[in-house]
Amino acid sequence: MTDYVINPPAIASLAVEDQQARFPLRRVYCVGRNYADHAREMGHNPDREPPFFFSKPADAVVPADGDVPYPSLTNELHYEVELVVAIGKGGKDIAPQDALEHVWGYSVGVDLTRRDLQAQAKKAGRPWDLSKGFDASAPTHPLLPVSQTGHPSEGNIWLNVNGEVRQQGNLNEQIWQVPEVISILSQAVELQPGDLIYTGTPAGVGEIKPGDVVTGGIENIGTFSFILV
Repeated sequence: MTDYVINPPAIASLAVEDQQARFPLRRVYCVGRNYADHAREMGHNPDREPPFFFSKPADAVVPADGDVPYPSLTNELHYEVELVVAIGKGGKDIAPQDALEHVWGYSVGVDLTRRDLQAQAKKAGRPWDLSKGFDASAPTHPLLPVSQTGHPSEGNIWLNVNGEVRQQGNLNEQIWQVPEVISILSQAVELQPGDLIYTGTPAGVGEIKPGDVVTGGIENIGTFSFILV
């Protein structure tokens, strides 16, 4: 047994629907601008240029129910609802036709973004890690195993704020589908069991404030509801 000079941190994990056992988390990857309409609203060309990725810390993943804290250092917090892929089998340079064999399950989550910090960092030509990777920046519904969901390539995805529809799309509008995302990401890093991939968001991203009730979901995957406090 390994000795450490300080107590090691707890292993980050995500609940699994209707199970006591949890899914341990290793790394969290996110795909940027993977829906054409969202790419356009952010001022970018939605053609199939190679996707780009960024990361969040594993302990940024929190339950997408109850209270979610409003982060410090921002006056412009944005929501982005996304299909989440859980990797159960690792691999490097995974072929697209083999990629789904590496998926353990799926969920729906929200990529919270300090949009003002992101804009400032982009303008200065600096990394924008702190605009994406802050505490509780990834509220996520419990995972469902592939045996229950199959591999969704279409289905409604939506997000409401205080009952008002803000995002409404379909998984079939993704520029890069899940097998392609896994394959391309695995060329850059070796994927491992416990990795999550947030696969991008449809158009309609916008601001939320303390007191807002955020609800949403993905057809046949699950729904969520949390309050920003």
